[in-house]
Amino acid sequence: MTLLQLAKNSVLHFNKLKFAKNVGFGKMIVYLLLLSLVAAIPITLQVRHVFTDIQSDGQEIAKQIPDFTIEDGKIQTEKQKGFIYQTNTVIFTFDPEGQRTPEDISSDMVGNFLSVGLLQEEAVLSLPSNEATEAIFGDNQFEFSYEEEELQDLTGKEIRNELNQSKVPWWVPFLVLLIATYPSFINLIVTLLITTIIGNLYSRIRRTKNRFFDNLKIMIASATLPVVIGAVINSFSTSFDSTTFIAILSFFIFTQAIRNTKKIE
Repeated sequence: MTLLQLAKNSVLHFNKLKFAKNVGFGKMIVYLLLLSLVAAIPITLQVRHVFTDIQSDGQEIAKQIPDFTIEDGKIQTEKQKGFIYQTNTVIFTFDPEGQRTPEDISSDMVGNFLSVGLLQEEAVLSLPSNEATEAIFGDNQFEFSYEEEELQDLTGKEIRNELNQSKVPWWVPFLVLLIATYPSFINLIVTLLITTIIGNLYSRIRRTKNRFFDNLKIMIASATLPVVIGAVINSFSTSFDSTTFIAILSFFIFTQAIRNTKKIE
């Protein structure tokens, strides 16, 4: 059975999914990766939406940034009074007077995607504190001294131009999709392993000849339709519990798939 035939049977012919146990395990892993790719689509759409919002908010913030230069590692500007400007995704702080600290920038994070500060002697970028950011970046806050060579010639005009001209590269959604596939794969395989344990008990009660790995292959195939439906719903409703949905519907399809399986005499 090819992967295309497996996908077709997973949607149109549940009773034929019992033959998924004859498919090579390596091929089933590839199939599971494809399902993980589908499951990662809602995350990709959400991240793309966030990037679009940040781009729009960045252009809004650009209008607020005054002219300034860097001299002796400090911001120099005619507008000495600092300010805080908030959008839907960013809190921006301009503080040439040195009244705020990097810790203050981090504390502004509540309810926002990121917090950015141009302080008197350094620039600060603070991201949400969670396992994902710490796993990828090692930390959630970054501080850049104006004494660094790359920032010594930084000006307000340069930042305004960069924010106004910035665009999300076309390849970013594809990169996000690939990155999001990994946690989707882990979540999916854990969900299906647990569901297969239950399915294996059900299989034994029905006295079928299927072994655990036979049932696992059938369960992976049974998850096709639930994963697709879950991805569609998650694309419109981020609060939807797709994991429970996939587990329950996959188990139901699994019971239909092994209904006519030969029983132990």
